[in-house]
Amino acid sequence: MASSPDALRLERRGDLDARRCHDLFRLPAHGSSVAAARHRVRARLREWEADEGLRDDAEMIVSELFTNAVRHTGSEHIACALWFDGERLRLEVTDQGRAPTAPRPRAAGVDEEGGRGLLLVGALSQVWGVRPSDDGLGRVVWAELAAGGTAA
Repeated sequence: MASSPDALRLERRGDLDARRCHDLFRLPAHGSSVAAARHRVRARLREWEADEGLRDDAEMIVSELFTNAVRHTGSEHIACALWFDGERLRLEVTDQGRAPTAPRPRAAGVDEEGGRGLLLVGALSQVWGVRPSDDGLGRVVWAELAAGGTAA
């Protein structure tokens, strides 16, 4: 499905289970964009009638992934894509791949304030991963969540 930045495609075919929702947006790679991304994801999921638990989990995941992209990639901008079909939500955060290593969970010390983001993503999602971006110049960190359910 072709999309442009800030495009919202919403197709309704009856009830919520038949609905396919897609949103794609791009924000500058600044700390203030983390809150903007959280707000955008929550607003879209509310429009799409996703349950409160899914909205909370998705908001936390996008916050962690955007924060990592801002802090660790040296990107100028970060893109976020959402797909929701009433049963499953897929989130993708795409950076410009300027970090020296791929994102991976790490064991943070008890006194450290950071370092637990990807562990949290793993706990809140059913599955997550990292792949090269379609243009080959960056990377995509993605997560999938089930509507109305909890992570396995």
